[in-house]
Amino acid sequence: MALDLDDWLPDAQIRTRHRRAAAVEPDRLWAAAQDVHVRDAPVLGRVVRWRLPGTPPDVTFRELFGNYPFVVLDRGERWSISGLCGRVWTVQRDYPRITGADEFRAWRESGTVRVVFANWVEPDGKGGAALVSESRIEPVDRRAALRTRALWTVVGRFERLIGVEALRAAVRFAERG
Repeated sequence: MALDLDDWLPDAQIRTRHRRAAAVEPDRLWAAAQDVHVRDAPVLGRVVRWRLPGTPPDVTFRELFGNYPFVVLDRGERWSISGLCGRVWTVQRDYPRITGADEFRAWRESGTVRVVFANWVEPDGKGGAALVSESRIEPVDRRAALRTRALWTVVGRFERLIGVEALRAAVRFAERG
């Protein structure tokens, strides 16, 4: 089951996607993914804690994506979509509080972006399952697009290295049992 994030951010300037397969059934992989903590992805965890000061290392990514500055936009049996809005390039934690999917879809504050984070499990075609993570960033206007492009020039090189850390941990937990 692949999610169609075009329903959320069809004009995203930045799109990332990572996938990791496991030799386990989908429910087991999803359960393991729900139990990955920020501390289980050391480099990604440091980035998260730097960008969101006060984030404890023992919080799960599920809890992280379900609380401010994020909001759960939609959730199903083996998938979840969260979002946030704001100026992601600043050092301040000045993200607005978005209360739900309707407010997220309507967000148009000048100089900001809308971001979605989606995670889901799908059959891998080999009798196991794959955990997929996709993120998108959509600037609201030209000024935000320029700032997003500048930010991505710096952090985009590292995204491939840290974007899979939590997925690797989930696969490891699922296959260990």
